[in-house]
Amino acid sequence: MAKPLGTTGEFFRRRDEWRKHPMLSNQMRHALPGLGIGVAAFCVYLVGEQIYSKALVPSKSSHQHQKQPAPSH
Repeated sequence: MAKPLGTTGEFFRRRDEWRKHPMLSNQMRHALPGLGIGVAAFCVYLVGEQIYSKALVPSKSSHQHQKQPAPSH
């Protein structure tokens, strides 16, 4: 069993109760709801865009073999 607090211990316990108040704990999580999910979704989008753009880029060798029409004057 815990040792009973004296007058000094009781004084400090009451002085520190504000630190455990729900309004003061974990404020960033409640202040910005959905930020983590939004950042994760944006990262997935960026990775997907990079993969998509690399898959659609034609190789440079295919550009060299295509004949372009001669300019007519």
